[in-house]
Amino acid sequence: MAAPPQRWPLAPRELDEPHPSRLREDHPERAEILARHTEALREGSPGYLDPSSGLFVLSAGFLAKRGFCCTRGCRHCPYVT
Repeated sequence: MAAPPQRWPLAPRELDEPHPSRLREDHPERAEILARHTEALREGSPGYLDPSSGLFVLSAGFLAKRGFCCTRGCRHCPYVT
């Protein structure tokens, strides 16, 4: 049986604060995105629907529980430093 993957260390920021390279400060829907993300974190939901595209976006809480970065550029990746 293979050993479970080793957990990655989280970036030194709160889970509700995305890395600037993943969500710019001047993004026109930043406030709405952060509100939806905060709600997903509070509810323990795996993510939320993006306000402009309607795509499902994984929350930092879900990604942190997974334990590693998938390198796909997730908006709320808790491992990006």
